[in-house]
Amino acid sequence: MRSTKQVKANGHRNIGIDAKPPSGSCTDKNCPWHGTLSVRGRQFVGKVVKLKASRMAIVEWDYPHYLWKYERYERKHSHLSAHNPLCIGTKVGDIVRIAECRPISKTKSFVVIERL
Repeated sequence: MRSTKQVKANGHRNIGIDAKPPSGSCTDKNCPWHGTLSVRGRQFVGKVVKLKASRMAIVEWDYPHYLWKYERYERKHSHLSAHNPLCIGTKVGDIVRIAECRPISKTKSFVVIERL
């Protein structure tokens, strides 16, 4: 059964985020563009550092952290697991945008929505 959001004639639906839709298509139900997965909440831009399981990408990004003792910033990084739909098809080293979604598995609560 399809969600209330309809698939348009060009093959993808509007996910409510300013992102470029993928050129390919897929039959993945956990794809925000071609399936029924809705995205909400936080968004990050990061680099794919690992492709572990099928349709799973580890995304890492840097951010500054202030140290009050030394009155300086240090560079820290975070990484998390994200669902990698087949229509986007990222590889290691790609810069991607990920968005929060419902929990897909134990560690995946984000999905890749765009390759930059």
